[in-house]
Amino acid sequence: MLNRPRRNRKSQVIREMVQEHHLHASDFIFPLFIIDGENKKTDVKSMPGIYRYSIDHLLKEVESCLKLGLKSFDLFPNLEESFKDQIASESVNENGLYLRAIKEVKNHFPEVCIVTDVAMDPYSSDGHDGLVENGEVVNDKTLQILADMAVAQARAGADIIAPSDMMDGRVQYIREALDNEGFTNISIMSYTAKYASAFYGPFRDALNSAPKFGDKKTYQMNPANQKEALLEGTLDTQEGADFLMVKPALAYLDIIKLMKDNFDLPIAAYNVSGEYAMVKAAIQNGWLDERAITETLMGIKRAGADVILTYHAKEVLENKWI
Repeated sequence: MLNRPRRNRKSQVIREMVQEHHLHASDFIFPLFIIDGENKKTDVKSMPGIYRYSIDHLLKEVESCLKLGLKSFDLFPNLEESFKDQIASESVNENGLYLRAIKEVKNHFPEVCIVTDVAMDPYSSDGHDGLVENGEVVNDKTLQILADMAVAQARAGADIIAPSDMMDGRVQYIREALDNEGFTNISIMSYTAKYASAFYGPFRDALNSAPKFGDKKTYQMNPANQKEALLEGTLDTQEGADFLMVKPALAYLDIIKLMKDNFDLPIAAYNVSGEYAMVKAAIQNGWLDERAITETLMGIKRAGADVILTYHAKEVLENKWI
């Protein structure tokens, strides 16, 4: 007997009835960039449709997202060079831009979920994720700096701490620091498999956080490696992570699936700035249509991501593409 799978594709109603995977607003975390000052909204030229916001405009942006059902946000600071030093001291300044932004968002919108970034690069005069000594990014001396940063963010109102630095042992170090300060309910979303990727360029443009020398290959992962992701996942799980993240997403769909198949924790995937810029540029030039956006996000979800950090989050919901 001839098998006819097309019968389940013959109408929109039936296609929706048998659809295996779905995207929802609750799947998304929307990254937002913050700048100092008032009444400022500056565009990120390498990321069409994405902006840096002063805190007053940040609050307006969060409010507009809430109306769309988008309730989770990952905040990143763009700091002037004068605020940066070798030990990232601005990261724990209660009156500094980042911690003020977290407090303001939580004060105005206590119902939102705020994810915060733990790494030295936005605050470091060297532009690296860890402490630099004699031209080397040193691991163990970085851990206390990261832990202090995480505790300061928890005090400011963070819901999920997301260490993106890729230092060895940092999840356990941060977990113990948070617990010792009474923040036992603060989650850790570890950047578990963060690769040394070419797709981060527009993000570094948005934050002005590119390394001042060398690259990040001594701490971010080799794009050729799969098994190493399993090792990192095992370590982060043992150290107390609540989510495991893969970054980037599109060139690493196999890693997302690998993590999903091997760990019981929720898997997050970061649809990074270069992936966003690539798709948006193709759409603007007429080479792709906007269906490519939801197709991209569905591919990430289908690979196994429970949570997707994406710059597309708001436009997808505004345009009712899902």
